[in-house]
Amino acid sequence: MDVKEVGMWFFTGLKPALCRVFLLSAMGLGHCVWAAQLDALDIRAAITNEPLKLEAQELEWIAEHRRVVVASVQFPLYLFKDEHGQWSGLNNDILQRLSRMTGLEFVHEESFSTEHLLGLLESGRADMSTTLAVNEERKGFLDFSHAFGGAGWVFVGRAGVAAVDSLEDLAGKVLALPARHALEAGIRRDHPQIELRSVKTYAEARALVESGEAYVTIENEMGAHLYPAGPLAISSSIEGLWEADHLALRKEQPQLLSIINKALEAFPPAELRAIRSKWLSGVVPTQPPSLWQRIYQWGCWGVFFASLFGLISLLWNQRLNRQIERRLTAEQRLGDQLVFQHTLMNAMPDPVFVRDQEGRLILCNKSYEEHLSTRFDQMKGKRLTEVDVLPASTAELLHAEIMEQLSSRKALFTERQLTFNSGVRDVYQWAVPFYSAEGLLRGVVGGWTDTHGRQRHKPDQRNSDERGPAQGLT
Repeated sequence: MDVKEVGMWFFTGLKPALCRVFLLSAMGLGHCVWAAQLDALDIRAAITNEPLKLEAQELEWIAEHRRVVVASVQFPLYLFKDEHGQWSGLNNDILQRLSRMTGLEFVHEESFSTEHLLGLLESGRADMSTTLAVNEERKGFLDFSHAFGGAGWVFVGRAGVAAVDSLEDLAGKVLALPARHALEAGIRRDHPQIELRSVKTYAEARALVESGEAYVTIENEMGAHLYPAGPLAISSSIEGLWEADHLALRKEQPQLLSIINKALEAFPPAELRAIRSKWLSGVVPTQPPSLWQRIYQWGCWGVFFASLFGLISLLWNQRLNRQIERRLTAEQRLGDQLVFQHTLMNAMPDPVFVRDQEGRLILCNKSYEEHLSTRFDQMKGKRLTEVDVLPASTAELLHAEIMEQLSSRKALFTERQLTFNSGVRDVYQWAVPFYSAEGLLRGVVGGWTDTHGRQRHKPDQRNSDERGPAQGLT
């Protein structure tokens, strides 16, 4: 039997087998698609709903006020910036969906505390917010939309200390809360025996609890579960205090409130459930699929990939070319973003630096170079102890503090005296660990301000166990 005959025999025998494989794959794929269509029936039907019906005056208002400024404080899963500086999270997805329904353009104005966020709304520099809970004070100058979800409040205290089950258990104890917290006024009114300690952020409140200066703090249940296990523990929920998720809007714009409420009423419930499941499924416990369900899912995916294997191999070169083009575009955008970030850092009057997990310098601004009388290219990739820009004792002290921060993942805010080559200075020093969008520790960003001749009102030190710049539902 020659080579030609062997080839013909092989092709003749293999062809029926290949036909059967592709036939079975097509049947399995069709079955999987049909099941997926049944599972997504209500979502697909909801997305094809009729356009939102608005009154003439509401359409006119949108045409004149298309740009809506949203005062936004970072609260991971609900609203946060990813590693590319883009806003993301559950609330951002809802805003994008409302934008497609109404034609409004939602623009984020970043805030760094509850007090600052409320100030943006009171002054009119922002039109609305997505993370404010309802209380009587806020009702005085804000309107709240229809609810689209919610969560409870929980006590967060030190691990190993007697847990708190109710506000009555805090009589005579210190409760740390961010200034103008949603529960602050009610607690002062109904529980005057509790000693309230106001701070700027949830991070500072947790730091007080860790140090023992406060007994507990109160956080949104979803936000509290984002922190890793450590010296703090989550106690029970506060009975009777469940807060719905609302959009808060300034009272001076009733048309916007009406438009938002109509959009929320028309928001497909199945799509809203899908968005919440996308972001909160890792926090809220869900019923795991059964063994047969998992086997069925694996089988469907296996058949799907087997049926597409031949097509993927034929289209590989074209796909690779598209990937290269996208990568070049992404690199261009990343380069533009890095140039902007570097320009922004250099515009800051105070020294600012960024160091990696080994304490090596990644980035700094011009002020940092000027204060240390050096250049970035002479310090890049080096630790403080490896360059002669500070007295040896100061360099060793600061490097040790950075490595301790990376180990403990705590922020540092402190006033102190530091010895530079030019002499002793009074400074306000700060340093905060930073993370990737996946929550992985990347390093430390920090800096200092020369406080000579200035009056500051700061605590001596504030440390916090942080996964990122989360402030909590405020």
